[in-house]
Amino acid sequence: MNQGVINVGALAKIRRMYLRDGLPIKEIERRTGLARNTIKAWLRKGEMVQSK
Repeated sequence: MNQGVINVGALAKIRRMYLRDGLPIKEIERRTGLARNTIKAWLRKGEMVQSK
């Protein structure tokens, strides 16, 4: 998946797994198939505005 194109639903899912469920990034990587660096970048960006 391209890091530049962020699906708002995917971002919400990753944030939920990390913040609410307390999953480590390595486990999120395994479950989503995304690279660790992509997950970290998405988490750093925080809130996203859905594109039109």
